Amino acid sequence: DSAEASPLVVFENTERCSPNCLQMLLENISGLTVDADFTVELIPEINVAVATFIKSIDTKEFVEKCSQHERIREFKMTARLLESTQSIKAENLPDSISTEYLTVYFESARSGGGPVAGVQLFPEENSAIITFCDHKGNT
Repeated sequence: DSAEASPLVVFENTERCSPNCLQMLLENISGLTVDADFTVELIPEINVAVATFIKSIDTKEFVEKCSQHERIREFKMTARLLESTQSIKAENLPDSISTEYLTVYFESARSGGGPVAGVQLFPEENSAIITFCDHKGNT
């Protein structure tokens, strides 16, 4: 059901393609404009990029176009829809943060949150994993 498809597309094995090249490639394939219609977030540590479509498109069809595109194949990249998850990672947290504060914060409707099932703090990394009761509360 395309209406339910994720607006997020993951590109793996991006190390052979520069960020600017990837953005132009996605513009060419989608016919859309970077920043106005979609954004691209690079995660160089794992050679991944995530395209977030602001403009509503059939992302399943877009992923199919990418998998058949000559340049995507040349760069040996793969594209797939980003699946929903029930957990997120919060980073750069203050030293004094508590699991209770994070629970209340991420349950706040004003913050786009939802019911939190649990919080795991990693003080040495100033991060935490927040697990929601369902995947709708992790925007």
